[in-house]
Amino acid sequence: MKRTFVILLLLAAVLALAACGGSQQATKAPAATKAPAATKAPAATKAPAATKASGQVQTITLNGAGATFPLPVYTEWNQMYRQVQPNVTINYQGIGSGGGQKAILDGTVDFAGSDSLLKEEQYAKMPDLQMLPMLAGAVVPIYNLEGVDKLVLDGPTLVDIFMAKIEKWNDPAIAKLNPGVNLPDAPITVAHRSDGSGTTEIFTSYLGAVSEEWKNEVGVGKALEWPADAKGQGIGGKGNPGVAQAVQSTPNAIGYVELAYAKSNNIPAAALINAAGNEVTANAETMQDAMAAFANAFDERLTAKIVNAPGEKSWPIMGYTYLIIHMKENKDCAKTQALLDYIQWAISDNAAAKKAEALGYATLPAAVRDLVEGKLHEVLCNGQPVLR
Repeated sequence: MKRTFVILLLLAAVLALAACGGSQQATKAPAATKAPAATKAPAATKAPAATKASGQVQTITLNGAGATFPLPVYTEWNQMYRQVQPNVTINYQGIGSGGGQKAILDGTVDFAGSDSLLKEEQYAKMPDLQMLPMLAGAVVPIYNLEGVDKLVLDGPTLVDIFMAKIEKWNDPAIAKLNPGVNLPDAPITVAHRSDGSGTTEIFTSYLGAVSEEWKNEVGVGKALEWPADAKGQGIGGKGNPGVAQAVQSTPNAIGYVELAYAKSNNIPAAALINAAGNEVTANAETMQDAMAAFANAFDERLTAKIVNAPGEKSWPIMGYTYLIIHMKENKDCAKTQALLDYIQWAISDNAAAKKAEALGYATLPAAVRDLVEGKLHEVLCNGQPVLR
């Protein structure tokens, strides 16, 4: 009995030890309690490529300023381009061609807009500047005459109005061009730009082309002394919007603006007798005719004047509007790439062209567009071509 009892005790002890050992194993942290793979930082939590500073995905802001002549279309284009390149923001301020030229010379903008040509001393100060024609536009004489829906002028008459030699609307020279029109016996107020302006340079280039007296006594340029001011018959406005507003708010006034401003503000514009002796109005057909007449007029700097074109249908007061960029002194290659991509889009995209034409601009002929694209491929950043 004792032996049996001892054996039973030993068996109980063995079973107890086995149970104890099993319970100790169960208390170890099971594999499931270890940090699972899912708790590790996944790849998606790393900085995505879009946040890295690469030219393709980096958020880029380009700042430009200058001519108000193209301001309506640049405003539309810049908004459209956000749909093409959401990471690129393009700002453009209309401060006049003179302001734009100064800004790029001072290094305060990435690009400038100008309707007037850079001077030799400006190229000497910054030799790598390049003017690129973007569009052509018409400058039109706008007027505010109650009851006069159509007005026809010619070059000599327009010169005499802006020289303040013709002082009243019913002057015989104006009446001869407008038979049957009830012209008021009222003094003419001449509205002009008060700031340095490519629009003024285009307009006065035309006046100088049809009048030696204007060219020699008043001159051609972005800013000048207006004879009407000396007689107390002139008023100034800043930018195309300022001149448009001055004419609209002043009865019996005449001024000059880019066609887009006349269209957008519903201001009547005079028809003109062109160099071929034909009466023409500013529209897509007459602008294209003028551009075609000067198709081979570009110099090595890609600049050309297109005033007083000889074509049968040519609108006589025309000008290219340009962007001014750096060809060599570029250090931020991502920004340079973004600017060149934008320019390529603007001159080649069908939607961009349609928007420009709807606003009253003439897009570049194919031959001119090829010249611009060829120049873009010469742009360098840190000594290397940007477009490949």
